[in-house]
Amino acid sequence: MSNIAVVGGQWGDEGKGKIVDLLADKFDIVARWQGGPNAGHTVRFEGKVFALHHIPSGILREGVIAVIGSGAVLDPVALLQEIEKLEQEGIKVRGRLRVSHRAHVIFPLHRELDRWAEENPSIVSLGTTRLGIGPAYMTKMARVGVRLVDLGEVETVRAKLQAFLDAGFGELLRRSGHSLPDAQALAEEYHEHGRVLAPFTGDTPLWLTERMKEGARVLFEGAQGAMLDVDHGTYPFVTSSSTVAGGLAPGLGIGPRWLDGVIGVFKAYSTRVGAGPFPTEQRTEAGEILRERGREYGTTTGRPRRCGWFDGVAARHAATINGLDAIAVTLFDVLDAFEEIPVCVAYRYRGMDLPDLPAEPWVIDEVEPTYEVLPGWRHPTSGARRIGDLPAAARRYLDRISSLTGCEVAIVSVGGDREQAILCSDRLWSANMVVPARAGRAAPAGTPVRRADT
Repeated sequence: MSNIAVVGGQWGDEGKGKIVDLLADKFDIVARWQGGPNAGHTVRFEGKVFALHHIPSGILREGVIAVIGSGAVLDPVALLQEIEKLEQEGIKVRGRLRVSHRAHVIFPLHRELDRWAEENPSIVSLGTTRLGIGPAYMTKMARVGVRLVDLGEVETVRAKLQAFLDAGFGELLRRSGHSLPDAQALAEEYHEHGRVLAPFTGDTPLWLTERMKEGARVLFEGAQGAMLDVDHGTYPFVTSSSTVAGGLAPGLGIGPRWLDGVIGVFKAYSTRVGAGPFPTEQRTEAGEILRERGREYGTTTGRPRRCGWFDGVAARHAATINGLDAIAVTLFDVLDAFEEIPVCVAYRYRGMDLPDLPAEPWVIDEVEPTYEVLPGWRHPTSGARRIGDLPAAARRYLDRISSLTGCEVAIVSVGGDREQAILCSDRLWSANMVVPARAGRAAPAGTPVRRADT
């Protein structure tokens, strides 16, 4: 297909970065539509590990253009550091990264508010990264946010920062024990950051649409996971943006008809960071084995992740709200150590079977997972490169996940390196796949094109 989205099917940290990196060389552009620097993606190849926070994983593929959309929130200082670090590692970023000038800016005062909210006993603690993402989205929705385009004028930034403080956020800062910032000094500092970032910024909706009309192929990269979606996740223990595939149209400022297919990324088990319901969590030796074998520590924070068995109920919900066409299963080799592997196939709540994920977090907290125990394989899978290389029990496990989600398994990742992957199907991203013509398209999908220039 021409343009596909890669989204997380669980609570984030599913390994989307590796899947995007794996597929990116088949596309001209990789575009991210939401989230902030809390969305860490780790990619490993040629003996190097790249930890990305703002920039889409596609930047690691030569010739691919990376785009950050209007729906993201950006810390200019952290973004500039990330650009510099990648270029020091030999990854060309200048001329290959485009950032929407409508994206909102994270300021130090957002981080202070985030820390205060997490430490305040009268507020529900979410276990955030304390990087200011939530407060930045609050500011945006309160219509007192500062966008990258605003950084071009010191007075505009100063006036917006003052409006932010006067709108009640200043009082919150006082209550958190922090003195109010000097709006003029902060405006001048961030005006300079904006000047340095100016070569990367512009009207990305217009640029993306023009490139797609010319026939360029786009891989849309999601951050976090479906269960953290602000509307459809385990609210209020969610992130502050739309993590599902439907969010890419408003987040990037393009029409939804440009999306041709969606791949959901699932770990072979489940993890979660921070607070919130997690029915299959294992606070047992099995959970510790999953954590250590999977190196389940946050890319951004280093925090240990909560670990548990694969949750088929949550996975079905994710498949529904994303309209998944296929799935990628990651960290599959982590399960090599287990003789038996439970999979959650249903929930029971106060004696009743629940057909889908409940909306009430207190209900999810109380459900009893119904497990189907599958035989393990106790055989290393990290060297497998074809589906036939996997033990029979491992293939049966994948079949069960496929049946629970209602989607074919397109990719199986059996290790951290780029080459440790099994491609079971390429129908979604094959260059030979022709998608029926749709209104507004100048070239049919599958038309050979040159790389989109900058």
